[in-house]
Amino acid sequence: MIEPTVTMPPKRVRRAPVRRPVRRSDPPRGTTVRFPVLAVVFVCAACGLVYELELVALASYLIGDSVTQASVVLSVMVFAMGVGSLLAKRLRCRAAVGFGLVEAGLALIGGCSAMVLYAAFAWLGESRYVVVAFSLAIGVLIGAEIPLLMALIQRTAGPAGAGSGSASASRAGGSGRTRRTGRSGRSGRQAPLGERDDDAAGTVADLFAADYVGALVGGLAFPFLLLPWLGQLTGALVTGAVNVVAGGGLVLWVFRRDLTARSRALLVAVNVSVLAVLATATMLVDDFEEAARRAVYGERVRVAVQTELQEVVVTGGLEGPPDLFLDGRLRVAGEDEYRYHEALVHPAMNGPHARVLIVGGGDGMAAREVLRYPGARAVTVVELDPGVVRLARTDPALATLNAQAFRDPRVRVVHADAFHWLRGATSHVQERYDVVISDLPDPGITPSTKLYSQEFYGLVARILSPSGRFAVHAGSVADRPRTYWTVDATLRAAGFATRPYSASGRTPGFAAGPDRADRSGGTGPGPADWGFLLAVPGGRPPALGLAPDAPRLRSLGEGTLEAAARRAERDRGDELPPSTLVHPRYGG
Repeated sequence: MIEPTVTMPPKRVRRAPVRRPVRRSDPPRGTTVRFPVLAVVFVCAACGLVYELELVALASYLIGDSVTQASVVLSVMVFAMGVGSLLAKRLRCRAAVGFGLVEAGLALIGGCSAMVLYAAFAWLGESRYVVVAFSLAIGVLIGAEIPLLMALIQRTAGPAGAGSGSASASRAGGSGRTRRTGRSGRSGRQAPLGERDDDAAGTVADLFAADYVGALVGGLAFPFLLLPWLGQLTGALVTGAVNVVAGGGLVLWVFRRDLTARSRALLVAVNVSVLAVLATATMLVDDFEEAARRAVYGERVRVAVQTELQEVVVTGGLEGPPDLFLDGRLRVAGEDEYRYHEALVHPAMNGPHARVLIVGGGDGMAAREVLRYPGARAVTVVELDPGVVRLARTDPALATLNAQAFRDPRVRVVHADAFHWLRGATSHVQERYDVVISDLPDPGITPSTKLYSQEFYGLVARILSPSGRFAVHAGSVADRPRTYWTVDATLRAAGFATRPYSASGRTPGFAAGPDRADRSGGTGPGPADWGFLLAVPGGRPPALGLAPDAPRLRSLGEGTLEAAARRAERDRGDELPPSTLVHPRYGG
């Protein structure tokens, strides 16, 4: 008997998986690009904020009213950043070359913005529209940075790395099929949607963290490093050079695989050209600054120094009296400064005047008038900028004009903010002052606004003797009547009774008011008068007059003072509210 043959099923032999060698020298690209991208975002954010602050600072200096200029620059730039983010969508298909060109353009425009803005002011007399144009251009380019970098990271990191639909593929051995490879390295499995979303959110968080930290560094570097060491013009140019090196280096090295030969050559040429322009401008910046300064101040510029707080320029002085400019605004017109200082000082000296406090007055002219009284035993000058006092003491023309006032042993100079100094004065002042003189820039200039506030005048009242007098320069009565009468209202709100008066002088060829752009960039006529207020504690206005021991004056007499008071009263309008720290009212 033959048994049937039983056919056994063949055994399945499992083949050992073929392990492909791992190239340790070529890690996943999404990992390798993250750190350099974040570093460049940090640098570019710092540069962008420097451009922003430089526009605000230079516009405030050239045009005036720093609050308005900061508001215009910041609001326009933030709006333009949104526009730039939308425009960046068109460059996503060529994100690498687009980012390189954006950074080159930003470096060129931001780096040269200070020079172009100063040139427009010096030679054209108008810089408002230039400020807006630069704010728009810089904002658009800054707004395009993050979207383009996101597109680059998504393209290189794969689906799990950045949450995009693109993926890296690996070929299966001999099958001809491509398998999607997730971040875990397992073939045939796509990263879950939640994992991709989390990774995309992490990438965005990293980019914005680097952006914000870079902005912090740029914001601190501008006032503490760039301005003191390099100045506004050179500081902006150096920032542009750093910007173009960082942006161009990232694209040409890290993202070089995403560039065609033609794109690579274009980026190299553009970046080299931008660096050449910035380097050339840096070498010529001193000659440019001198030429622009002469275009603004005339050919008689003799001294130009940048202190820690402001630009100080002295013109003339060899054959005629000098003129002193602080941050581009005429503070002392040597030809007729005596009219201003005699009117400011001598009505306040009609009474006890042994102890005198001068707020401001770093040029020494007010101190010169006070020292003409033998009864003045102690004169304290509180001046914020030591550079102005140093120049007034050492410059031959200014020292001659102020009669060497700072060399008089009766004069003591305190370099401090007058508001903060007065807050602590009650603790270290042995006796109250008989006379306080406020020789400050016009109240419309924003940095000095707090020194025309009700709170400041309240501090003055605490250190003024009951019979003391307080003289205040309050701007032009005819040119800025609202500002003048706001000072009057503020003094009365602080408990003073006031007497308004004014003094006339020549119309200078340079604006002395708070906003030079109102007079064609400072080249038009300035105000034809100076307005003053004489104040005393209490409710009875003081009488205008001169002290019995008053020296012989060139422009002031009893009849002159009466006419000055009538002239000022003619322009009195409706009652105005006082100006306070939280509600300043000198902007209009």
